[in-house]
Amino acid sequence: MKQIFPDLWQTEVESPFPGLTTHAYLLTREQGNVLFYNTGHVHDIDAMAELGGVDWHFLSHLDELGESLLWVRERYGATLGGPVREREAFSKILEPDLLFSERETLAGGIEVIPTPGHTPGSTCFQVSSTTGKTYLFTGDTLYRNGEGQWSNGFMDDMSDRDALVASLGLLRDLRPDVVISSAFADQQGYEVMSPSDWAGHVDGALQPLLTNKSG
Repeated sequence: MKQIFPDLWQTEVESPFPGLTTHAYLLTREQGNVLFYNTGHVHDIDAMAELGGVDWHFLSHLDELGESLLWVRERYGATLGGPVREREAFSKILEPDLLFSERETLAGGIEVIPTPGHTPGSTCFQVSSTTGKTYLFTGDTLYRNGEGQWSNGFMDDMSDRDALVASLGLLRDLRPDVVISSAFADQQGYEVMSPSDWAGHVDGALQPLLTNKSG
């Protein structure tokens, strides 16, 4: 586990397939720790015990499913949250305790923001850190590409272009200080930024969806 902010820890990198890498992130809080996304590294899951364990495990979409959901549950008794529109996929491994269906605040201050498009149930999470910063976890709805730019998560074989455009329009109105994706192609999956710069990053990700079919 690597500490990247006073209350946020990053798991060791994983590479599901060439050119794509992922991390999971543990947010440590008095209200109970939250693990965002997922990791298959047993040593990282074990290391979370020294940081207070995992009270909630929030997944942004079905691409993060894996056997390690069971490890986190068995080790820490974590409450699993996932999108209602992907409940069937989740239930093949572990039935969610919380189903994300609308924009709401759960787990003592985690804002759940459904952002369908990359997949039908894609969900983002926003939280106000005790550091004074606002963290935005974008899953694969927006990710850092190999040039270090924020790109949309459109995939020809699985995504809904119109839904993703609408979701990015929703995210554009937010003002995060730190944006943290699940998958990424750059050297790191998060970026510290001025909240006023965020709309420009989202506009850059929206443009390909609005001008051509390549995403």
